[in-house]
Amino acid sequence: MKMHPLSDALMARLRGQGIDPAYVERVIADTVSEDLDGGIDVTSVATVPVTQRSVVTFGSRANGCLAGVDVAAAVVEMVCGATASSFERVKNDGDRVSKGDVIAKVEAPTQYMLTAERTALNLMCHLSGIATATSQWVDAVAGTGAIIRDTRKTTPGLRVLEKYAVRCGGGQNHRMSLSDAALVKDNHIAAAGGVEQAFFKVREMAANLPIEIEVDDLDQLRVALGAGADVVLLDNMAPDIMREAVAIGIAHEKATGHSVLLEASGGLTLANARAVAETGVHFISVGGLTHSSPILDIGLDFHTIV
Repeated sequence: MKMHPLSDALMARLRGQGIDPAYVERVIADTVSEDLDGGIDVTSVATVPVTQRSVVTFGSRANGCLAGVDVAAAVVEMVCGATASSFERVKNDGDRVSKGDVIAKVEAPTQYMLTAERTALNLMCHLSGIATATSQWVDAVAGTGAIIRDTRKTTPGLRVLEKYAVRCGGGQNHRMSLSDAALVKDNHIAAAGGVEQAFFKVREMAANLPIEIEVDDLDQLRVALGAGADVVLLDNMAPDIMREAVAIGIAHEKATGHSVLLEASGGLTLANARAVAETGVHFISVGGLTHSSPILDIGLDFHTIV
């Protein structure tokens, strides 16, 4: 199947969201190619005249938060052609939706729209599921000052879109890759011979990068603070221990003038999110946002033949 280029207007929208249009084109081309598997959409070609045009709508079948509306628009443009189709947004990424809400109205060649349907829905449902889960965590800690962050536990090939979906839900991205920030974890500490040794080795190689160190207890926290860590990840600590960690961080800042940010991770659920946030930690990182969020149920409904 011939894939059409994205319109200038849609590429500008994607860039405004921090997404490279070329990356979106690759994801969509690969996904449609996987769906067709070197052949054609047999059912649509057999049942629908190539000249027929239709109006369809994307609609939410559950309450949630949207992400990927413009990705769905990109699927329509690439499969149907930007000049042969129109994609009217009723809702936008980041909007909260209720069951029954119309998200977008599309007019396009019926045959091609049916071929585009599953790719558009797979991507928008998945990304909206991540945005919805993120918004639930953000709501759970509202007013505490804690920020919900994601991790690198993303679907291979979809990291940029999944982390964008976290932003749509009100969360914040952690590092995007292994190169844009350093996170010294327990295995690095073991390999380097200790917290302090690991920190100084990374600082020597990457003098200008922020360095976060994972610690398992308060003694390791004190060592990380003494070494000069910018951020400390409190791994699998109970809320009462986190509260002590926050007090140690505050005392360290008063004594040295060097502020450190504390991040909670491990063993976190929506049920205990607020208790963790109320300890005073700055961040709560949740791997499940990207690796375990259920989809938001969104469907495509056929309305009229033009």
